[in-house]
Amino acid sequence: MSAPAAASGVGPVREHAGRGWRVRHRRTAVVWAWRAVLLVVLVVAWQLLSGPVLDPQFVSSPGGIAGRLAGWLQDGTLATNTWITVQEIVLGFLLGAGAAALLAYLIAPFRVIWDILDPFVMALYSIPKVALAPLFIVWFGIGTNMKVLLAAVTVFFLVFLNTAAGVHDVDPALADAVRLMGGNRRDIALKVTLPASLTGLLTGLRVAIPYALIGAVIGELVASNRGLGYLISNSSATFDTDGVFATLVVLSVIAAVLNAIVNLLGRRANRWKPLDT
Repeated sequence: MSAPAAASGVGPVREHAGRGWRVRHRRTAVVWAWRAVLLVVLVVAWQLLSGPVLDPQFVSSPGGIAGRLAGWLQDGTLATNTWITVQEIVLGFLLGAGAAALLAYLIAPFRVIWDILDPFVMALYSIPKVALAPLFIVWFGIGTNMKVLLAAVTVFFLVFLNTAAGVHDVDPALADAVRLMGGNRRDIALKVTLPASLTGLLTGLRVAIPYALIGAVIGELVASNRGLGYLISNSSATFDTDGVFATLVVLSVIAAVLNAIVNLLGRRANRWKPLDT
């Protein structure tokens, strides 16, 4: 029986039981294999049914979508509009998530202040963000700033509420232990509250990613002449179903990439936690 081997650097202690790569990653490989099979089956079924059963004018087809994407790639339409939307999503996400996390860590530890602000926060959170688009056009015009700020507002409350919940769930015994060892408020914030509440923060970031995308695309749909939202609006106005579906595919890929980045950051941030059994 091999002795437990400590992982190099920081992080949980891993037990290397002499298992090979295939054994350790078998479940992940099976899940991804079945995902690929399911995707291929759905795409093939869609392609076969489009035409004989389904009207491609309304539901498009994988072949039509691929053709539209190839055309947009050749003339630069896809790259130009995708880059604009990606900028709006990333800037809106960073602005909204950064402000939300900062305010949550400043306010949530003080329960009296939190209790006073809670009904106002929930009232603002309940406002449909799409209803803010006309107001944002009046305030900030129809340029990139309006889309970035709309995405930031859409993201803000999700990250703020999840981070605050993470702060509230911190075990008070951990803070008491730091106080008994002579720690001050700063030590408690940096060595207890921040690491113990990271799960709430990362959950908020993960949930907020599609909403950043939604906020940016809504802004482009309401008033814009560029971006993926504009491509959807323009394609639907000309009954180009292939173009609408092609844009939705691109948006899905962007959301998947951003979600993978947050998951990677989450695994690195949670290395101090015990491994799942």
